[in-house]
Amino acid sequence: MSQRIAVIGAGKMGEALLSGMLRAGKQPGDLMATVRRAERAKRRAERAKLLRERYGIEIVTNAEAAKSADTLILAVKPQDMEVLLDELSPYVSANQLIVSVAAGITTGFIERRLTEGVPVVRVMSNTPVLVDEAMSAISPGAHAAEEHLRRTEEIFKPVGKTIRVPESQQDAVTALSGSGPAYFYYLVEAMTDAGLLLGLPRAVAHELVVQTAIGAAVMMRDSGEHPVILREAVTSPAGTTAAAVKELENHSVRAALIAALEAARNRSRELASGHE
Repeated sequence: MSQRIAVIGAGKMGEALLSGMLRAGKQPGDLMATVRRAERAKRRAERAKLLRERYGIEIVTNAEAAKSADTLILAVKPQDMEVLLDELSPYVSANQLIVSVAAGITTGFIERRLTEGVPVVRVMSNTPVLVDEAMSAISPGAHAAEEHLRRTEEIFKPVGKTIRVPESQQDAVTALSGSGPAYFYYLVEAMTDAGLLLGLPRAVAHELVVQTAIGAAVMMRDSGEHPVILREAVTSPAGTTAAAVKELENHSVRAALIAALEAARNRSRELASGHE
């Protein structure tokens, strides 16, 4: 018997998951979604119409989703989670699975607001979910079993890679991969600016940097080599790359990156402490 899945608050992340599940073989009749209540009525109606026409799925209310879905994916903003849980709690039972993709929301926060024994799985994904290249870290709550982790992985695998981590590591995951795309965009922006200073047109500099980033990422993923080995293969003694790396070390870029990730991790902890 097929499992019915509902995406609560189908914004960009929720829509990406819907699209991924359909491509992985889920039938439209097995999926449903709700739209954000914070939107104006006209925009809600437009969003519901778009999702219905694009994916052939049913658009329902939060209460209807909670009554009929086997798995509820909570894709709302963290500040909206408490109100949503109050709305869902009368209808959620321990036979359902709750999957949260809201940053900083702990499984304990959700469990305490629902019926005793409800399995909850927390997921930290990132924006490349929109191009099927997400990194999604999955953590079980107190009542989540192997079956619930497998069901969660089935949802996220079509849109990227998944990994299991203890929930205590989710703040570090947020700093490393949740916020991670921004660091790479920042680096590409800086390298493109450097290309301009070196005399290249912006479009040319951008294309050079972006394709180099893609190629380097694929080599790291597919070669199995440590990044140090790959870097050394490009770095000839007393060559151009060696001169550039020396300047990066002189400016403490490695230490700056570590400090930046620690700051992101600490901020994630602060946000989580407000939802305990």
